[in-house]
Amino acid sequence: MSYTMQDYKTIKAIKDDLKNGINIQCYQPGLGPDLTNYTGTVYLEGPHYPKPHKWYGQGQMVNGLLIKIK
Repeated sequence: MSYTMQDYKTIKAIKDDLKNGINIQCYQPGLGPDLTNYTGTVYLEGPHYPKPHKWYGQGQMVNGLLIKIK
């Protein structure tokens, strides 16, 4: 599972930022600081640990940027 660099409280907040053209990067804890240049599917959760996770989503990344989430 991965996180977005910004600690989003909801998937709706991510979708709103994507709609407004905000660049969103992701990372996998313990596997490196980010997913720079990654293209493919990413599975996200949030908010960030140690807060309890309240949402989970599947996203698409292109060249290290999140372009879609559901």
